Amino acid sequence: MKRPTRLPFLVAVALLATGSVPVAAAHTRVRTPERLGVTRVAPATAADARVGVLVSGGEHYCTASVVHSPRRDLVVTAAHCLSGGGDIVFVPGYRGGEAPYGKWTVTRTYLADGWKDSQDEDSDVAFARVVPTGGSQGGSEVEDVVGAGRLLAGRGRSPVGGAVTVVGYPKARETPVRCTNTSTAYGGGQQRIECPGYSGGTSGSPWTDARGRIVGVLGGFQEGGTTDDVSYSAVLGAETAALYLEATK
Repeated sequence: MKRPTRLPFLVAVALLATGSVPVAAAHTRVRTPERLGVTRVAPATAADARVGVLVSGGEHYCTASVVHSPRRDLVVTAAHCLSGGGDIVFVPGYRGGEAPYGKWTVTRTYLADGWKDSQDEDSDVAFARVVPTGGSQGGSEVEDVVGAGRLLAGRGRSPVGGAVTVVGYPKARETPVRCTNTSTAYGGGQQRIECPGYSGGTSGSPWTDARGRIVGVLGGFQEGGTTDDVSYSAVLGAETAALYLEATK
């Protein structure tokens, strides 16, 4: 388990992030080629600033990331990260206890019926709408501040078998980790990746392809896996695409 114990026929979603240049762009760095299967501290880049921690009870317990939406206020994570209730805050770009891009309160969550009805591991994906905590961002939405990833979901739209990069926050660390490797199919509706060091707290971490599109979310089988070295995600199919459309209405 990656989570701490306390806590029409073809549908495709592929929306490009738009809006003003994000503040996070000031931290962009040139990336060198990734070594497959090697986990390291994630550098402070504009793309990784979109990834952050979910905080409840004063502790970060899961990972989430900003996904493009018309209202510019949406994050994606694992459904099991949002099933416990209580007040939740999203902190993008979290490092060393600091919130460089502000704190954002979760106001509404969207979970698929498959998860709500039976905690179906193939439905372990969720969305949440956020607002600035205490109005600290001067009326801007989270996507205006850090940008957003593009969701690739729908039947035949979430590829399995290509290289994906996973950025997430282990609960025991105050900085994110990053690893790239080739995903493989697991069962009928899951995908897996071998990357060491993805322990409790990394549930909800986005899986992005070479074009930066979100093609998975760490969770699914065994809520993301019972070992630190192998992680899972539900394949983002038609159910995820429909849930996204519900969240953006």
